[in-house]
Amino acid sequence: MTVLDLYREVGALHEGHFLLASGRHSPMFLQSTTVLQHPRLAERIGRDLADRVREAGLAPSFVIGPAMGGVTLAYEVARHLDTRALFAEKDGAGGMFVREALSVAPGETFVAVEDVLTTGGSVLKAVRAAQERGGVPLAVACIVDRRKDGGPLAGHPLLALEHLYFETYAPDELPAWLAERPLREI
Repeated sequence: MTVLDLYREVGALHEGHFLLASGRHSPMFLQSTTVLQHPRLAERIGRDLADRVREAGLAPSFVIGPAMGGVTLAYEVARHLDTRALFAEKDGAGGMFVREALSVAPGETFVAVEDVLTTGGSVLKAVRAAQERGGVPLAVACIVDRRKDGGPLAGHPLLALEHLYFETYAPDELPAWLAERPLREI
């Protein structure tokens, strides 16, 4: 069973007209929270991502994800890597921070995780938040990479369970067929 089969199984693969968190419009949307609310599926995805990290020869000190969507995923990946799970929160100024109660020692290595990677903006904010505390990024891992190029993310190696590209559009580039559909904000 593929990752997309898991999304389909629980009704998390949607078609329509969606305004993504990045501000871009898309005819498709993957609702990871619908998948990750099921412990058996979250466990499987976490294990599979942890396997990708190990296959890449990486042994991070911790795993971090952006709150809220990356919290469960970071936990499950960290559990399978037998390491710590951290999360980065929005700071109210467009960035993210790691709470002081979550320890990051200078030089500690980490892998940042994200559910669906469209632009990479959220996960890169989590990477910067961990770096500000002294962490050293090893890679970014995601369930689905939706980017067209599918390569590294801002110089960081990318580990993905699935690569699935479908076009997204800036508000001023919206094709008529998509503009005719009712808009749903995510």
